[in-house]
Amino acid sequence: MYKVFVNDKPITLTTIVEKETDFKNYLLNTVHIGKVIKELNTTSLKEVRLIHKDQDKLLKKFLKKLPNVIAGGGKVFNDTGDILFIYRNDKWDLPKGKIEGNESIEKTAIREVTEETGVNGLKIVKPLETTYHIFKRNGQHRIKITYWFEMKTSFGGDLYAQEDEGITKVEWLNEEKSMEALENSYANIKLLM
Repeated sequence: MYKVFVNDKPITLTTIVEKETDFKNYLLNTVHIGKVIKELNTTSLKEVRLIHKDQDKLLKKFLKKLPNVIAGGGKVFNDTGDILFIYRNDKWDLPKGKIEGNESIEKTAIREVTEETGVNGLKIVKPLETTYHIFKRNGQHRIKITYWFEMKTSFGGDLYAQEDEGITKVEWLNEEKSMEALENSYANIKLLM
């Protein structure tokens, strides 16, 4: 099972058909993805489930429905266990961004964290869950596939918000403050916590 978010409402990719309650089922092979996105954005529907019989083909078939944007990002811890957050578009988020040229996804993640926050000395500890969300750019829907990595750093310098990317704040948040920030964050980011 996979979850792809349209704003904070999920499209769940699954092999299991359940009786509809506050969600709708559609067959993945025949669904019109534009109608599904519109339905999630304009109705009180809480979720859409796209059904396919083959678990191994669920994600692959879905990703062919829209252009894909590949991104890398980091859940970064400092030496005291605080997590690095950015504030963009009136929500708390984790730093991430699109792959450039032939760089590896790990290099993308490290570069984007540094560009968006000013933090250096990043080391990848392990890969985290990959997240998926649908967004609209220039009138066209796209699927952003973000590969996340847990990172650590001993960086103690000044934080820098990349304002041309719409970032207005960068902060190290302790566990309590992180939980507060998640109340005004995205479903994908909540999955990583």
